[in-house]
Amino acid sequence: MQLAVATGVTVLATGLFLAPLSAQLDDQAMRRALAIAGTTASPRLAAGLTGGPPSARGPVQTEAERVRTSTGAEYVVVMDTRGVRWSHPDPVQIGRVVSTDPSAPLAGREVMEIDSGTLGRSARGKVPLRDADGRTVGAVSVGIEYDSVRDRLLGAIPGLLAHAGGALAAGALAAYLISRRLQRQTHDLAFSDISALLAEREAMLHGIREGVVALDRNGSVRLVNDEAQRLLGLGPEAAGRPLDEVLGRGRTADVLAGRVTGEDLVTVRGHRVLIANRMPTADGGAVATLRDRTELEHLGRELDATRGLIDALRAQDHEHANRMHTLLGLLELEMHEEAVEFVTEVVGVHRATAEQVTEKVHDPLLAALLVGKAAVAAERGVSLRLAPDSLLPDRLVDPRELVTVVGNLVDNALDAAAGTADARVGVSFRSEGRTVVLRVSDSGPGVPEDRRELIFTEGWTTKALPSHGKRGLGLALVRRLAGRRGGTATVAGGPDGGAEFTVVLPDALSDAPGPPVPAEEAR
Repeated sequence: MQLAVATGVTVLATGLFLAPLSAQLDDQAMRRALAIAGTTASPRLAAGLTGGPPSARGPVQTEAERVRTSTGAEYVVVMDTRGVRWSHPDPVQIGRVVSTDPSAPLAGREVMEIDSGTLGRSARGKVPLRDADGRTVGAVSVGIEYDSVRDRLLGAIPGLLAHAGGALAAGALAAYLISRRLQRQTHDLAFSDISALLAEREAMLHGIREGVVALDRNGSVRLVNDEAQRLLGLGPEAAGRPLDEVLGRGRTADVLAGRVTGEDLVTVRGHRVLIANRMPTADGGAVATLRDRTELEHLGRELDATRGLIDALRAQDHEHANRMHTLLGLLELEMHEEAVEFVTEVVGVHRATAEQVTEKVHDPLLAALLVGKAAVAAERGVSLRLAPDSLLPDRLVDPRELVTVVGNLVDNALDAAAGTADARVGVSFRSEGRTVVLRVSDSGPGVPEDRRELIFTEGWTTKALPSHGKRGLGLALVRRLAGRRGGTATVAGGPDGGAEFTVVLPDALSDAPGPPVPAEEAR
């Protein structure tokens, strides 16, 4: 503590001493360079720029070297409006473009700065060079060698030592007084005891988000706060029991026990989406923290829907641009009849796609989702089709729930089918009383039989992790949403050789039919 205090005060005193001196030296050097540059930039020197190409023996170089020698400057550089040097202490540099930006002085402004160039670091002054008529024909740059403050620092060493000695004495006195106070407040506990207590408490305090579960070295629950009990569906009796016995086998137990490692791990417990972090403690145990991200997941699904809309608009824009180019070519070739036929066909295809969807899917949210997904699928070279016998009435209890299910399944199907020969994705809706049966199939590689249950596990994915979030949650949420209604979500081989997901949602339809949707609004 004494060393830290003394060092800190010494550094502070040195900075307070040197900061104004360094700034003053810099300002003096820059003003001197600017004054020399302003004196050198005369109309007579400007006239020398029109006497031929830059030369080491020309009048501009001669005059610049005379000024440099008489003033003691490091360099006097004269440049034309192109930034080409007409003078330089090193004749080899004459005729080359300057190494720093000359735009400010060539624009008529004076510049003072500390910068580095071909001759090293220097204090610079730059002024415009004007001819007898007042026109800017170039610029003059003067550099003064950058003087270090080390000489002043050496002269200040006695004063600095005095400050350091005073700081050391103050630090020693403060350390003594603090030590006596701490001994009284901690009842003379050993440092190892204090360190162990602080390590555990610091881990709990700094790792906590909302819920906290503390485990001992044997994997038994040592502490569960109220929020963790609510999130995990536990009671106070969980303390003292093994974690696997309290939570049962599953991803949540694996994450809290450390069998799955990482930061901000996603797990699903009941109907809640949780974010878990695990922090080991010095005694071999661990403190796990839990955050409820259920509401964030709802927002995330809404953002995914928005992103899907943006993708659809982007696909339609790309498709529209191609068709406009085709139409322009037909018109320029004076193939007017073909142009009329092309426009008629394009309009008919768009209208047919929207009408096919709205005839079979009467819920406007779900119909809009499928129309957008069809546009995205077309851009990716995938054919998205509704089964001919599909029919979904406008009596959905929670349309957003089915939008989430369909969006996740269709996105996965598009990813699987994209790039395959004759890529296809099929969607089928069937209502049986109040139950909705959804099937989504693709022409992708399919799902092996030994993984058909594993893919519904949260955190399991075959895709690369994005930089903005997690993967491996979509299918798990689909099964959770189906389970909440007493339904199922399964996968099997599809008719096109890929996978076919089947989701059964009991009580997804209400008894009373909803208000009719006008045809124009549906389109």
